[in-house]
Amino acid sequence: MVALYLSAGISHFLYPAMYRRIVPFVLPNPGFLVFLSGACEILFALLLISPTTRVFAAWGIILLLIAVFPANIQMMVNYYRASNPWLWLTVVRLPLQILLIFWAYRFTRV
Repeated sequence: MVALYLSAGISHFLYPAMYRRIVPFVLPNPGFLVFLSGACEILFALLLISPTTRVFAAWGIILLLIAVFPANIQMMVNYYRASNPWLWLTVVRLPLQILLIFWAYRFTRV
């Protein structure tokens, strides 16, 4: 889980334009939101390492996954509107978020 969120967070800084495109249009300052979510992913990944901060990090990841869920929906809508052949992948990603939440929840039960 540490590697997953560390790499995901770093990718926000390497490919910010990709993430800005999926920030829902009703939210202000997409660039800042991409930076913030990437920084949170990196921070929570590092906090998962220590047993003393692991529960806090897991709850942070759960809240983050809930917060970014609208971006996953926006990505699906964008792919649908563009008739992108990878639309199916964005549809599969939605229930995957639930699995990621359950996985993080397991870390709250120390």
